[in-house]
Amino acid sequence: MGKKAILGAIEKNMQGIDLTNEQTIVTVKSILDPMWQWHVYAAYVFFVIIAVRIIYMLVKGIRFPNPFSANTSAKEKFQGFIYLLFYLFVIVSSITGAYLKWWNGDLKDAMETIHKWAIYWFPIFIILHFGGIWLAEKTAQKGIVSKMIGGDD
Repeated sequence: MGKKAILGAIEKNMQGIDLTNEQTIVTVKSILDPMWQWHVYAAYVFFVIIAVRIIYMLVKGIRFPNPFSANTSAKEKFQGFIYLLFYLFVIVSSITGAYLKWWNGDLKDAMETIHKWAIYWFPIFIILHFGGIWLAEKTAQKGIVSKMIGGDD
């Protein structure tokens, strides 16, 4: 629930009670604060998981197709391109989130706008990812889920 929805609920349900603008803002912030705490904790966990994944990929070698290789099929180029975009967006979201958490400079509005893009790109990636896994299971890469969970034999 966003600020505007909470403000609307306060205005609707507090008719007849005079609240100053400052009191309303304090109330809205107290309602939103627990949500933002979970957002920050989830961001730390997500950042650590992605950092470990990137380190693993660098140590073990990249595990997704190179979209710039001439030897790669169109399907694999698409897959590799999606992964590159995912990692780029995660890095951008991490940088903008860190800026919003620890710095409060002139770029705050721009950083906040860019950070909010995750609302759109992350669910799209999840849908594409699971769709790709389903497609792989139904076509050429049967058993891919088992390999992800149990490892390669």
